[in-house]
Amino acid sequence: MYDLTGFQRDLLYVVGGSDDPHGLAIKDDLEDYYDKEIHHGRLYPNLDSLVDKGLIEKSEKDRRTNAYTLTQRGQREIEARRNWEQEYLEQEAPTA
Repeated sequence: MYDLTGFQRDLLYVVGGSDDPHGLAIKDDLEDYYDKEIHHGRLYPNLDSLVDKGLIEKSEKDRRTNAYTLTQRGQREIEARRNWEQEYLEQEAPTA
């Protein structure tokens, strides 16, 4: 996961946490989070990069819509990232 951009990492989280992870639903979730428009030219190439890296799978939902799901590798990467973050969040803050 270290080689992903923050946007790609957010995409991975949204795909993993969505009940219906298709392009427009993912776009809507990210627009709510970022509070700005996510352009198709940013969204779909980054989803394709995650497919190429083996973190998500892309399937055809219907003739116009693709669905995305986490792969086992994608799930492992999210879990590893959570564990890494937790190591730092659990540390006591230094006192002055």
